[in-house]
Amino acid sequence: MPELGADAIPRFAVHLREVGAVPVLALTGELDHDTAPALRERLAEALARAGRAGRRPTVVVDCSELAFCDSTGLNVLLAARLQADGQGVVIRLAALRGHVVRMFDITGAGTVFSVHPDLDDALAAA
Repeated sequence: MPELGADAIPRFAVHLREVGAVPVLALTGELDHDTAPALRERLAEALARAGRAGRRPTVVVDCSELAFCDSTGLNVLLAARLQADGQGVVIRLAALRGHVVRMFDITGAGTVFSVHPDLDDALAAA
């Protein structure tokens, strides 16, 4: 991957924070073969954090700024869902839009996740 200058905008970013005891991953940009490893790493960290929560463990993935997701990105999310299920953790997707909604609709992946219209709704369900 080419190096970015000081004022360049990365093609993909994933930021992990906690809202209360809920790990929230905010995705920005384009999730594809080249950028998926960053998401895989952060999802593993979020799942570990969620496993330490006292109530029903949940991880929220905020997709409001995710412009693109290819099959590799989708597979990372699906693999994380399987891992989460094994740990008793729920992954909630928030604010799917544009191309990303279409990808989830076409593949049927939206039926295996808890999908919410926005971050607030996903956090309220946690």
